[in-house]
Amino acid sequence: MENLRLEVAEQIALVTIDRPRALNALNSATLRELNDCLRELEQRKDVRVILLTGGGEKSFVAGADISEMVNATPAEGRAMALLADEAFCRLENMPQVTIAAVNGYALGGGCEIAMACDIRIASENAKFAQPECGLGILPGFGGTQRLARLVGKGRAKELIFTCDRIDAQEAWRIGLVNKVVPQAELLDACRAMARRILKNGGYAVTLAKQAINAGLDTDLANGLKMEADAFALSFSTHDKKEGMTAFLEKRPAELTDF
Repeated sequence: MENLRLEVAEQIALVTIDRPRALNALNSATLRELNDCLRELEQRKDVRVILLTGGGEKSFVAGADISEMVNATPAEGRAMALLADEAFCRLENMPQVTIAAVNGYALGGGCEIAMACDIRIASENAKFAQPECGLGILPGFGGTQRLARLVGKGRAKELIFTCDRIDAQEAWRIGLVNKVVPQAELLDACRAMARRILKNGGYAVTLAKQAINAGLDTDLANGLKMEADAFALSFSTHDKKEGMTAFLEKRPAELTDF
């Protein structure tokens, strides 16, 4: 891969978008590499948590690559949006837990790819924005859909219509990120959270993720039915038996299912 780096250790994959001269901006080649990388990772049983970050200290992802889009036709713009949608939806729905380690600028497509992750941890120098309307376009990589689901319709409209840039603390206050940590501690904080997740039943976490994601797109009654189905599936696993037996025997559980 030319634009990504991948490291795997102790069931944690670190995916780094690495285009330093472009502040890690997303062009079509990077989106294709990301989709291919995620397609491989979702099949791997030795990876249960994926950390996504940007190379360097200045930028997570500064947005989509404007130099590629400036002369694009409507058809080419749509093709790029669909390419991003494929990669971001894969990121959102893969069986592993995904954590965005947001260092520096998360603008436009950078904010959008972070929102496709399950959890977002930001460094104190992180900056978030959806600046597309200032360029005569609108967020096209999921921003109009995921932002409102995370922070509410009113705040999403304000951020998209004004193109205002917010810092990490404001992003935390409105619910865009889960936690803010010093920049030097960002990856350590993400790995610490990953290790806490790894202590729990892998299949149970995957089922919980699927139930949460599916429930957001339906009404409560149907969401509860889907939850009951996932709950039933979890009763078929080794981890259910082991986890409950360990609880009753007052010992640590040895959970293995994924």
